[in-house]
Amino acid sequence: MSNQAVTLTVVANMTSNYSDGLGNAASVQKVYKNQKEYAMRSRESLKNAICVQAGLYDDLETSLDKVMQKKVNEELNAANCRALEGGYMSTEGLTYVRNSSFYLTDAIAVDSFINELRFHNNLYLASTHAKKNNLSVQNNAGDTGLMPYQYEYDKSMKVYSLTIDLEKVGVDENFHTEADNAEKAARVNAILNAVENLSLVVKGNLDNAEPLFVIGGMSARKTHYFENVVKVKGNSLVLEEGIKDKLNSNKGNFKAGVLKCGAFTNEAEIVRELHAESTETFFEELRKEVTEYYA
Repeated sequence: MSNQAVTLTVVANMTSNYSDGLGNAASVQKVYKNQKEYAMRSRESLKNAICVQAGLYDDLETSLDKVMQKKVNEELNAANCRALEGGYMSTEGLTYVRNSSFYLTDAIAVDSFINELRFHNNLYLASTHAKKNNLSVQNNAGDTGLMPYQYEYDKSMKVYSLTIDLEKVGVDENFHTEADNAEKAARVNAILNAVENLSLVVKGNLDNAEPLFVIGGMSARKTHYFENVVKVKGNSLVLEEGIKDKLNSNKGNFKAGVLKCGAFTNEAEIVRELHAESTETFFEELRKEVTEYYA
């Protein structure tokens, strides 16, 4: 079977993003499974961060047609505009729709959620205003603009998957245009660079969301091939037969990588059982394979 996709499943340490709040209280996004709730970072949040850090949005142009949307026309399409690689729907004039060439899952925590509330205020700003205006923060809180607020906080190990359709990259069937192979390879490798060095920001928290563990590679199947076999229990990567069988299958050229930092209690076993290399080597070799695929 010929390889037609790149698929990765990643374990990373990251914060969650937020759902609707009530007043000055904000709640992290959660998903419910096995009668428990798990904190998550949405695939939309992940995709936006990856697109920004990969430089895919450097050439983004927008248009307003009742709602703000990506600008698309015969001269500006997915073949010559990287910002459209993640898909678009344009309703300006004729309606054009192009699905993304790459898909992500939500990043879901490996452990169930334990509520951790953080309480904050803008006391320093309010106190500065109070001093200048001869007010008392205690007695004139409203006049000083004192604003207490709280939010749930979660930073934990989470698992997500990414799959890139190599045959769709740089192709825009709406306008019968296609990028050259060098551009296609550059786009895919930019996405891989972003995943390898991912940083996330939410409510003033800056995360180094680089992969602690990654598995995947060039795949004959356009799906999240390892999504169902990567599990973490008690800071230990579960090394059942399923993950080993998929790693050694003939449905792609798959490898594993681990960041040797002690994040997993069974780090040595991961290296031994999965022949895991460093995450840096994993991504370096995968980028070479992508370049060769499009050569």
